[in-house]
Amino acid sequence: MFAIGCLALVVLPLMGLALGGFLLGPIGAKWGAIAGFVLALAISGVTTYALVAAARRR
Repeated sequence: MFAIGCLALVVLPLMGLALGGFLLGPIGAKWGAIAGFVLALAISGVTTYALVAAARRR
């Protein structure tokens, strides 16, 4: 579960960069990468929170 958050930090910005560049050009690539990074940070935060919450229950 923690690995998903780490991989998302690499994969989602690259996917946003490619998709944004394909659809809207250089400006879209920039915003796509930013959106992918923000989404990846959110996923990483949620997985970290779940990991900490699970560790506290033990």
